[in-house]
Amino acid sequence: MNLAILIILLILLGGCLIILFWGISIYNGLIQLRNRYKNAFAQIDVQLKRRYDLIPNLIETVKGYLKHEQETLASVIQARNVAMNAGQNAATNPGDPNAMKSLAGAEGELTGALSRLMVVCEAYPDLKANQNMLALQEELTSTENKIAFARQAYNDGVTLYNTQREVFPSNIIAGFFQFSEASLFEINNPSEKEAPKVSF
Repeated sequence: MNLAILIILLILLGGCLIILFWGISIYNGLIQLRNRYKNAFAQIDVQLKRRYDLIPNLIETVKGYLKHEQETLASVIQARNVAMNAGQNAATNPGDPNAMKSLAGAEGELTGALSRLMVVCEAYPDLKANQNMLALQEELTSTENKIAFARQAYNDGVTLYNTQREVFPSNIIAGFFQFSEASLFEINNPSEKEAPKVSF
């Protein structure tokens, strides 16, 4: 009789250990996926900062040529500052729906302001031939492409994380440990999805 009870207890203990290790495995998997999309956002953040650093150089280069376009230059500077603040907020908590929505909106405004600046620059042949402008154009285009690739990697990571936290049985562990849904970095306006046209 005692041997039967001991066997039952060992089976129950073994079952509990299997469930415990299974739960730990799911928890660790969710942590890895969350860290992956946070790292992907860090790559976006690096490229956005590079973009923000290029904009003052761009403004300095075109300022002498565009003396009558101060409103356009001011709108680019203002859009850059708003985007920088939104980027800093999003970097503190990547995936937060409000932060990501704010960043996407600010980046859309900045892209629009840069596009308007580039359209104005088209009217100045001397500016189009300026070596600094050509170098900035190349750097800005390269940075925009890197931002697009980094955004895709981030969105892929968020999608994988969100899928894992929603499927059974991971959703039980995700709910218990409060793994919240992460938000994609989407730009909804189709014209904002394109990099600013900087070709001369």
